[in-house]
This record gives sequence, C-alpha cells and structure tokens, in this order.
Amino acid sequence: MSTVTFSLSQEVHHLHADLCSALADPTRILLVYALSDRPHHVGELVNELGLPQSTVSRHLRVLRERGLVSVARQGQNMEYSLMDQRLIESLDVLREVLRDSLARRAQLVLEQEAS
Repeated sequence: MSTVTFSLSQEVHHLHADLCSALADPTRILLVYALSDRPHHVGELVNELGLPQSTVSRHLRVLRERGLVSVARQGQNMEYSLMDQRLIESLDVLREVLRDSLARRAQLVLEQEAS
C-alpha cells in the first residue's frame, strides 16, 4: 500500500470518527431528531427540548462544524436544518441494534435466573 493511499485511508477514518463523535452526545442526538421534520430557530429548539439557549447553541455549533446541520438567516433569527435525512435513518438503525442488544442481555439474565 502506498503512503498516499494509507494517508487518504487514515483521513477517511479520522473524518468518520469525527462525524461519530458529533453524535456521541445525547443532546446532539435529540437536536438531530428535532430537526428531522422541519427547520427550527434556536428558540424553538430551546422550548421543545427544555434546555438553556447556550446549551442548544453550543451543540448546534458542533453539528454545524461537522456538516450535519446547516444554518440560514431568517430575518433576525438563525434557522437550522438537517443536511441529510439519511442521518435519521442511520440513527434509527443504531437504535434497532441497541434494542436487539438489550433484548439479548435481558434474555441472558432470564436464562441465568432460571438456572
């Protein structure tokens, strides 16, 4: 493998990890789901999630820096939108994996209690 290919491969893995790290916070996952139906202003997200404005803004900045949400000025407000609906599909698949993992764990507990 050439050095250039290895470096490109490393860069792709780094970008992948960076994207995943943006979703490694429950608040950011909530924000992504909130933006899945329609664009929102920060104030709407604050009200919907019951979080302080500074917290919502900080997490939106992370999502924006990672290219997961976009922002557009609407008068005096900034409106945030989800960049790609496939992100919701990916999160839904991860929830299915989590659900199945929890079900397997529960089954193991039941089997251990029965023996």
